[in-house]
Amino acid sequence: MKPSLPVQPNHIAILRLSALGDVCNLVPTVRALQRQWPNARITWIIGKGEHSLLAGLSGVEFVVYDKSTGLAGMRALWRQLAGTRFDVLLHMQQAIRASFLSLGLKADVRVGYDKARAKDAQHWFTQHQLAPHPKAHVLESFMDFARVLGIEDDHLEWNLPVSDTARNEAKVISGEKPYLVLNPCSSARISNKRNWSAEGYASVIEHAWVQYGLKTVLTGGGTAQERETGDQIEAFCQPESVINAIGGTSLKGVLALIDQARAVIAPDTGPIHMANAMGTPALGLYASNNPNRTGPYLWREFAVNVYPEAVRTYLHKSVEDVSWGQRVRHPSAMMLIKTDDVIAKLDTLLAHTISAGSTGSTDED
Repeated sequence: MKPSLPVQPNHIAILRLSALGDVCNLVPTVRALQRQWPNARITWIIGKGEHSLLAGLSGVEFVVYDKSTGLAGMRALWRQLAGTRFDVLLHMQQAIRASFLSLGLKADVRVGYDKARAKDAQHWFTQHQLAPHPKAHVLESFMDFARVLGIEDDHLEWNLPVSDTARNEAKVISGEKPYLVLNPCSSARISNKRNWSAEGYASVIEHAWVQYGLKTVLTGGGTAQERETGDQIEAFCQPESVINAIGGTSLKGVLALIDQARAVIAPDTGPIHMANAMGTPALGLYASNNPNRTGPYLWREFAVNVYPEAVRTYLHKSVEDVSWGQRVRHPSAMMLIKTDDVIAKLDTLLAHTISAGSTGSTDED
């Protein structure tokens, strides 16, 4: 017999290891759970890099799993939680590795995605599935875990912690003048085809400098590809228009930079969702992924969206004929984005935030 869901859980486990953008999109679900049950313990099993971004999140106990440690790391985590039993485990990671990890956790009931949304046979590892929610944004899919427990107050709240150390780090990099943040590269995984051209980025940077007096801070990790891209962009720009901080910041430092930026420009990668979480205007560049599913949630209308064109060009189908979440993994897909369209969207985004009286959130309270 399928176990029933708890009416008032005392200890909730969340299993979501990655990625940076996804864990940002999950935080409003955590806040909804906390509003409903302020005395409940929440334990979040999370990846190492993702923890470095969210460390200090109020009311959450983190258990860190470093996937590079493999089975030995799984066993160590199981030993760490051997004496803990959860009222409910919210299995939010659609990956076979995470499902195997879940087998060593003790829980009265395990909740996962409905069969239509589950990947890697995740529904085999859970006892209770979400109600169907066709064409849901990733953030909405996470919030469905709160809704299945009976939570009705699902307004969006983040309150990500940013330390004084991170703010000082950001201030040293950016100086005192207003700026944009541009994170040009997505994850370095070979399957990701989300990076735009250095020339295109440079043209947008020069426009922001000439028209608005806004410098652009380049952010990103320290991989060879990211450093090379940053150097290429910088070579196309006037020295005074750009600050190349790629590989030179902590994740908390990037979060602090984003918090004080006039806007963030990026493809579908962590910083565009970090901007959304901080209430900073976000201009996403989308060709490989559908922004209606993975775009910065509060700023989707400002995304440059050539995904329908990419589907037609490289999959020879219409958006209506492909599955929700279908990706276009063609290396030229992002080249469908036109520089003039990005500049026009930036102008619209900046005009919108100025007229709204702030550079901050369109929060849905």
